[in-house]
Amino acid sequence: MTPVRYTLTARILHWLMVLLILGAFALALSFDDMPLSPRKLQYINYHKWLGITVLWLVAVRLLWRLKHPAPELPAHMPKHEKMLAHLGHIGLYVLMFGVPIGGWLMSSAKGFPVVYLGLIPLPDLIGKNEELGKLLKEGHELFAWGLLLLAAGHAAAALKHHFIDKDDVLRRMLG
Repeated sequence: MTPVRYTLTARILHWLMVLLILGAFALALSFDDMPLSPRKLQYINYHKWLGITVLWLVAVRLLWRLKHPAPELPAHMPKHEKMLAHLGHIGLYVLMFGVPIGGWLMSSAKGFPVVYLGLIPLPDLIGKNEELGKLLKEGHELFAWGLLLLAAGHAAAALKHHFIDKDDVLRRMLG
């Protein structure tokens, strides 16, 4: 039987990831033009910790989703909107994995270790390569902006459903 609303676990993971992704993005914007300093290095570490947390949580979220299907989209939705919704969700998952993995790859290529929460050293994913590190930085930033734009479109669609279509799509994720 298809559920009417998302499970409590799915809702908690969804909103927690919203906060973590926005926090990581805000941190990146705050340190991007900052001169090298202990404060900048600490902000970069916080950013990495948030990114790795997002990576672990999106894996948990995907596993949860595979065992607990999402509610069906409203019957009144046109076929093209349903297709866009499915493609948007796939894109969000790809980018929620891709952005943190890209950041981890970038750190590895630039020769900066990722030490989760300052306690758990994570392995380098690739060897040090400054040129590749620059390319990965550009990709990481581009994908992060893509994630933010796709998430904004996702939120706009939810608001459209709530205020224009007057259906329960948004309420299913609110509880």
